Amino acid sequence: MDGIDRKIAIAVQQDGAAGLSDLAKVSGLSVSATAERVKRLEERGVIRGWHAELDPAEVGCPLLAFLRVAVRPGKEDAGFRRAVRKLESVLECHQLTGEWSYLLKLRLPDIAALDTLIAEEIRGLAGIDRLGVEIAMATVKETVLLPVIQPPEEEET
Repeated sequence: MDGIDRKIAIAVQQDGAAGLSDLAKVSGLSVSATAERVKRLEERGVIRGWHAELDPAEVGCPLLAFLRVAVRPGKEDAGFRRAVRKLESVLECHQLTGEWSYLLKLRLPDIAALDTLIAEEIRGLAGIDRLGVEIAMATVKETVLLPVIQPPEEEET
C-alpha cells in the first residue's frame, strides 16, 4: 500500500458510505483513478467488506460478554473452531497463548440467552475443558477502526 491507498483506506473506514467523489478529494486523484484504487484494495483483501455500524441495544443484543474457553488439544480443536464460526452471537473468536485456548466476544439479548448459549451450544462441544465468563458492565471504547500505519521508509518529511 502506498500513501494514496492509505488515505483511501482511512477514509472508507471512517465513512463507508462516502462516495467516490469524496474519496477522490481525499486521495487527490480523479474519480475514475480513485474507483480503480478502491477496486484493487477490495481485490487484494485490504477492504474486506462494506458494513453499517449498528447500535447493539437497538437491534436487541445489549449484553456484551466475553467467554474464555480451554479446549483439550487435538481433533476437538478444529471442531470447536467450526462450531463457533456458525454461532451468530459470537462476534469474535481469538486463539490465545497461556492457560486459555480462546477468547470469544459475545453479543446477546440478556443473561438468560447467555446461559442458554453456554449450556446448549458451547458446553456440549467436544474437547471443552473449562469456561470462564466475564460480563461487561459498561463499554468505555469499542471500535472497528484500525490504525493504518505508514511504514518508516515511506514517512513524509
